[in-house]
Amino acid sequence: MKVVTVSPEFQVLIPRSIRESLNIKPGKKIKVIQYKNRIELIPVKSVKEMRGFLKGINTTIKRDSDRI
Repeated sequence: MKVVTVSPEFQVLIPRSIRESLNIKPGKKIKVIQYKNRIELIPVKSVKEMRGFLKGINTTIKRDSDRI
């Protein structure tokens, strides 16, 4: 777990290892969500980046009869 400091302008620096692993570049949009007592930062992905992310998902689950 990384620890960062909030600047007087309420800014935080995302550690390099996390930026690199999530491919965050300058100008990248990030959603900020308050969940219970924490803040979550979620990189926004374009539709092009999302293409194929469900490849291989198991679609053979049993469905309720009113959901078919």
